[in-house]
Amino acid sequence: MMQQIYPQTPHSYRYELNKDLHFAAAHYIPTEEAGKCARIHGHTYFANVTIAGNSLDSSGFLVNFSHIKKLIHDRFDHGLLNDHDDLFGSHVSGEMHGEASYPTTEVVARTIAEIVQAHLDETANRPKCIQIFLRETPSSYVVYRPGGTESHG
Repeated sequence: MMQQIYPQTPHSYRYELNKDLHFAAAHYIPTEEAGKCARIHGHTYFANVTIAGNSLDSSGFLVNFSHIKKLIHDRFDHGLLNDHDDLFGSHVSGEMHGEASYPTTEVVARTIAEIVQAHLDETANRPKCIQIFLRETPSSYVVYRPGGTESHG
């Protein structure tokens, strides 16, 4: 993967891990406001997952890089995002103040953060996913920061 500079979020954690990965997936946004994006089309998504924490696990990892890849790449690569009814769909999420959960780049970035954090919450050292950078096209990307930019250190 090409060397990339990502926006940074300030924090006071001792460790910060970044994992770059990509996955090819199709999606559609089932609303008239989406224009052409209402039709099925695909992207090669490039993601950067930023994880931070103060302590390492018993193996000396903040989190194993391969676990992050498996969580995202293995789930979404060469699939139709809309088929993940448990994550995306035409339903409205009450948690997000009535926002639809269509697989827009914004929602996919938020969902990646939630998937990663759910995994991290099961680890002994409990690091935090503090940023997702998700590039949908060469000229379009989203940065999602769970909980904003506040420090959790």
